[in-house]
Amino acid sequence: MKPSILPVRLLAVLVGGALLVGCATSTAAGNQASTASSGGATAPQTTTLAPAPTPTTPKPAPVTLTTSAAEGAVVAVDHRFTVTAAGGVVQSVSLTSNDKRAEKQTVAGRLSDDKAVWTAGALLEPGDTYTALINAANAAGEPVTETRTFKTQNLSLKQQVYVNLIPGSGGTVGVAMPVVVTFDIPVTDKASFEKNMTVTSTPAQAGSWRWISSTQARWRPEAYWQAGTKVDINIDVNGVSAGGGLYGQESRTASFTVGRAATISVDLAAHVLTQTVNGAVTRTIPVTGGKSGFETRAGTKVIMERLDSVDMDAATTGTGQDSPEYYNLKDVKYAMRVTNSGEFFHAAPWSVSSQGKSNVSHGCVGMSTANASWLMSNTMVGDPAVYTNSGRFMTVENGWGDWNLSFAEYAKGSAIK
Repeated sequence: MKPSILPVRLLAVLVGGALLVGCATSTAAGNQASTASSGGATAPQTTTLAPAPTPTTPKPAPVTLTTSAAEGAVVAVDHRFTVTAAGGVVQSVSLTSNDKRAEKQTVAGRLSDDKAVWTAGALLEPGDTYTALINAANAAGEPVTETRTFKTQNLSLKQQVYVNLIPGSGGTVGVAMPVVVTFDIPVTDKASFEKNMTVTSTPAQAGSWRWISSTQARWRPEAYWQAGTKVDINIDVNGVSAGGGLYGQESRTASFTVGRAATISVDLAAHVLTQTVNGAVTRTIPVTGGKSGFETRAGTKVIMERLDSVDMDAATTGTGQDSPEYYNLKDVKYAMRVTNSGEFFHAAPWSVSSQGKSNVSHGCVGMSTANASWLMSNTMVGDPAVYTNSGRFMTVENGWGDWNLSFAEYAKGSAIK
């Protein structure tokens, strides 16, 4: 008999089934592990996020420049040019013109403390073209450069006020010397001019302007100058409005020194002149003053000029040639003027017999030639002379009569209230 093969096939089937079962069990376990791994609450998790937007810095605002004269404008000569920065600072301004005078071709200026405003240091010249080169920066320091070109109005000489100044620079004067400023054309805007006229001294001494007329202003200290004072005058009216469409033509400056404290007193009743220097009497001189009808004026006068000689014609004081009081004297020596109306100290050799005794002149104070020579050598422009014992009085306008008013009254003549 052949042995049966059934058991072998069955074994194979059984073994195969067992293997299949084993494989199925292993696969299910793997699936279960995979499911547990992907669905478990504690399993690691990676999250991918979109990048956050980068914050953007706002662009700095530009600096804005405003000028007092726009591009192409025509302005008055009293225009003071300015540059103003908003949102930044002004770094520099170069203001130049086409003026032929070198000193007028550049206008200096000043920056405010916060550098927001630049202001020109001077007014402008007529009929010129100006160009401003402006450098500025915004708050972030970003620079910008701009230019402005503008013109000034034309002015004729008749529209410009010329200034003359007394005393001139460099001299030494007496303690009563006023500052005298005259104008060739009447000034109607006196306050505008006066605000630009200054007198300073070392040591400092208080004083005031007084307008004598529309063509003259004078400044005096409250009391006589202190001996040795240094005085600086600045009449800074170039381009300043004088009113009525007129403007200052040029500014003027001067400096002078006050000399020794000398005074002259003239007693017209006693016919005596006395000079003192620093309080001490230096000389007493017999004199003659103005006779009846021609009285010498009482009050305080100031020596205005000193002349080695001068011709004196009575016609200049209103006396006609047909009058018995007419005279025409040539080459009168050592003449020191004290009024506009013609009063002088001078040599009068023709009246020596009356000097010290009576008044016989036409208003001047006469003395011997020797005494007049001495007085001329020992006086200076600006010395005060005080006259007493006359019924005729000095006025402020007649010469430099500034000392015939109290200081409080004098200061009322200022145009600035």
